[in-house]
Amino acid sequence: MDVSIDHAIFQLVDAGRLSAVSCMSAGPSFARHAAELKHRAADIGLHLNFTQAFSPADADMLPLKTLLLRAYTGRLDRAQVRQQIDRQLDAFEDQMGQAPHYVDGHQHVHQLPGVRGPLLEALRQRYPRQRPWLRLTPAGAMQGLPLPAVFKAHAIAGLGGHALAAQARQEGWPGNRRFLGVYGFAGGRRAYAGLLHHWLFNALDGDLLMCHPALPGPIEHAEQRVAEFEVLSSPELGEWLAANGLSVARFSQVAATGLREAGIGAGLKRQAWRTAPLVSR
Repeated sequence: MDVSIDHAIFQLVDAGRLSAVSCMSAGPSFARHAAELKHRAADIGLHLNFTQAFSPADADMLPLKTLLLRAYTGRLDRAQVRQQIDRQLDAFEDQMGQAPHYVDGHQHVHQLPGVRGPLLEALRQRYPRQRPWLRLTPAGAMQGLPLPAVFKAHAIAGLGGHALAAQARQEGWPGNRRFLGVYGFAGGRRAYAGLLHHWLFNALDGDLLMCHPALPGPIEHAEQRVAEFEVLSSPELGEWLAANGLSVARFSQVAATGLREAGIGAGLKRQAWRTAPLVSR
């Protein structure tokens, strides 16, 4: 999406704080930094986008409310949705030279009715031998979290998250167990640190923790993104992970062992086999 986000992600991956990176393959900085990302120790996924326009060529992007209305009234054109999915997967493969390790969605659009069907169809056809894992959004444990964060987490899960998780189980798609990291995207460093304490305490095997770090730059939600970066890069995070018996792990590697565990924006792995992932975008 922006160089300030990319550079923050590189620093956190190199520090072992992130295990997964979600990429907008039509984003302004993706082609420029794909080679730098490719050889880093992280799962690299497609961040499917139907709502964020980067140029006049993105005329088919829709405001989130419009997309939700069309999705839930059955007014999304399946052929156009599939075409957009293939376009973004093509762009990802062109730059990375490989299939995505996983797929998620900007504003969680990958789980919406009218999108998840064409998406899974495309993934089945394109990657029949090794399916990408899916970011699933059923809410994780919420002990100690403020009510607005709890409500938002359950609202996201209710907007197609439970349906996608059920379909993934039925069809054998790999994916995280539960989802952490949802909040109002405000409050600064201290508020984010407090929330992170609760997410780490609540994390269980296979959970995924989403995050949105950035260095200072001219981007939306810049102040809060920088606050997240400062917390995630702080030495204290290592102590918090250790106190909760967690370490950062790549879901693709953990899942391959058959242990059914994952890790931050990336992945967190519970020592003594408790795991939760962290994913960044």
